[in-house]
Amino acid sequence: MVRVSRIAPGSIADELGITPGTELHSVSGRPIDDFLDWEFLTAEEAFEVQATLPSGEQVLYDIERSDGDALGVELEPPSVRRCANRCEFCFVEGLPKGLRKPLYIRDDDYRLSFAYGNFATLSNLKQRDTDRILEYRLSPLYVSVHATPWEARKVLLNNPRVPNIIEQMRVLAAGGIQFHGQMVIVPGLNDGAVLQESLQDLWSLEGAVLSVALVPVGLTQFSHLYTGKTMDRANATAILDVAEAWGGRARRERGNTWVFGSDELYLLSGRELPPASFYGDFEQVENGIGAVATLRSRVAEGLDRLPRLDGQKIGVVTGVSMQPLMPPLLEQLARATGAQFEIIEATNSLFGPTTTSAGLLVGADILRALEGRSDLNLALIPAETINENGLFLDDMTLESVRSALSVVVEPSYDFIDVLAAADLSPITVEAR
Repeated sequence: MVRVSRIAPGSIADELGITPGTELHSVSGRPIDDFLDWEFLTAEEAFEVQATLPSGEQVLYDIERSDGDALGVELEPPSVRRCANRCEFCFVEGLPKGLRKPLYIRDDDYRLSFAYGNFATLSNLKQRDTDRILEYRLSPLYVSVHATPWEARKVLLNNPRVPNIIEQMRVLAAGGIQFHGQMVIVPGLNDGAVLQESLQDLWSLEGAVLSVALVPVGLTQFSHLYTGKTMDRANATAILDVAEAWGGRARRERGNTWVFGSDELYLLSGRELPPASFYGDFEQVENGIGAVATLRSRVAEGLDRLPRLDGQKIGVVTGVSMQPLMPPLLEQLARATGAQFEIIEATNSLFGPTTTSAGLLVGADILRALEGRSDLNLALIPAETINENGLFLDDMTLESVRSALSVVVEPSYDFIDVLAAADLSPITVEAR
């Protein structure tokens, strides 16, 4: 069922009398199953909408609009298609008990792949889904490939009924669909020969595969399903060797790098991270591909917008993996502002010491790192640690963290976003 959640004031829908709670059944005789049907079927200038108002009255709207006029209808969120796989490396399987329920939802939804860039395995696609993808040209899709050899993929996804991914992608590619792929590399399962075969299969799809990300398996102290090997320096180096060899071929033959190792692989291997120019349009930056290069670029581009903050002391909370990369960035900020910057490394108390990403720090980690720090004018924390509602993964709120500390705490994506508007007060030291 598709139901209206909000109507924009003054919009076409508002003038027609459509209200929140209205159920939408069909557009020009075609049933509406979800937001995709609504968005694509109402793209015409003229169409009919069959609906039921909250009062129970059934209405047929005959709608005509000029090109570009918005209908003004916001739909209730769709039910999410759940994942039927049990991957050993699944992040959800590495969560502790007791967190808020939405965190345990394992989505595997091609609709969210198209709309929001969520990665989907395509393992639950039915023929009707494939037909919709082709009809609506849902491209590009973000696909969790992991491995193209069928038997290897069955093992990785822990699902003997998983379809042949490369055959699925060929069908979709023939209809003009393109992909961004990711492979979570599990040592001993999909590295080595499996990785080489997978990249060759994806390469054979030519322009349909826009990019491939190689990401190391990430484990927490609660990853109870995992039985494979851990990712170490030697494994990370071997994977990067493959990525760089294929990337060199892609640049020579197709003019772009095509396959990328994640930032974490470079950090694990001890290799220097590539410059921003290496990553093209940063199409998989949310997957940890070029995130550090993006940060470095934003800092360099924003330095001339920073005010002088002479005499101010600013703490920067970060995770274990990012800590070694911070000094050069903070030196640039210090020269531009005159402020003193201090790196404050925080370890992950929720997921354990093997989880070193700054974006997975929780509220308790921030509290522990900044407790008693009345000597700081400002503390910057990774903005990725909170969601749109200001919640950390351990359900602490940003406001509760702020109220428990004696330092001003601001979430920041790139330092510049906060410091450019900073108006810091001198620290007042109480007499003892």
